[in-house]
Amino acid sequence: MPARGPWLLSLLLVLVLSGAAGAADFLGPESCKGCHPAAYEAWMQSKHARAGDSLAPTQQKDVRCLSCHAPDQANQGVSHVTCETCHGAGQHYSPSYVMKDAELARLVGLVDPSEKACRSCHDASSPSLKPFNFVESLKAIDHWSAERAGNKTAQAEPPQAEPTKKK
Repeated sequence: MPARGPWLLSLLLVLVLSGAAGAADFLGPESCKGCHPAAYEAWMQSKHARAGDSLAPTQQKDVRCLSCHAPDQANQGVSHVTCETCHGAGQHYSPSYVMKDAELARLVGLVDPSEKACRSCHDASSPSLKPFNFVESLKAIDHWSAERAGNKTAQAEPPQAEPTKKK
């Protein structure tokens, strides 16, 4: 391991001992905008950014609806699906020196969303009128292509489809 090994180990030890690695705070989507403006704008144009608005007033009080349309409302005060809903609470991975090291960012909480994570809301019990197609849905929420076009050194990778299991 390069020279950062002892430093990285020390950081992880401090995070684990403080309990911070498992209990990061949500910062809200505005905190992502400064470093990821293209991704933020792509999110703003997405249905995720307006997920809470699609609910009727009675549904806005229904925990079953809020669990997908505003899953982090209690943590963020935001009634939509935000960056941190999919990528995890950003307190520990949001500093620029952490985000420059993809491995470190993931170690301290950055989540790479998967098909399984998406299907926790987009499943057979969802009242959606059409079946969920993960590959097509990725195209609808693509915010990493714009980010890469503006920042050739971006290290974020798009979510990958998980192999389907044969029964």
